[in-house]
Amino acid sequence: MGLVEALAELEGNDELHGARLLVLLSAFCGSDGLGEIEGLTKLAKLDFLLRYPVLLERALRARNKSVANLGLQPYERDSVESRMVRYRFGPWDHRYRRFLNLLTARGLARVRVDGRTINIGITTRGQEVVEQLVRSGQFGDITRRAIALNGALDLTATNLMKFVYETFPELASLSMNEVIAP
Repeated sequence: MGLVEALAELEGNDELHGARLLVLLSAFCGSDGLGEIEGLTKLAKLDFLLRYPVLLERALRARNKSVANLGLQPYERDSVESRMVRYRFGPWDHRYRRFLNLLTARGLARVRVDGRTINIGITTRGQEVVEQLVRSGQFGDITRRAIALNGALDLTATNLMKFVYETFPELASLSMNEVIAP
């Protein structure tokens, strides 16, 4: 299998995206799992930064926060995966609803609708899966980065969206499906 095929397979792997979202939810919902991420927009912006650690580093520096624990590897700075593609509404992957539906159907996440806002939480079973992922050692970097995100960017959805567009002004000028350079 070539590099392009391997990357396409990873990008299409719902379990990988679901695991990353569970780690993100765990970091923001607390160890008791009672917290929630308020809205799909906030989830998308946080995941944008978690998914692209070079951009997370840039965001943390903009907030005058330490980047020491991010553990960025040289390949993360130089690889094709480090470049984000602009989706419909900036850094928004159209598959979030599907990912959340899969996590909810598996009893790993919970979704609560409050007016027009979708609040996303993690279940006890979801927390157990995150603990297994952390113990496996394969999600250490993602876990550290999710915790750093929570420490530096636990903002309201509106303020987070403003921060993302102020920190990454190039997002507003890119065409659909254009690559966002790190």
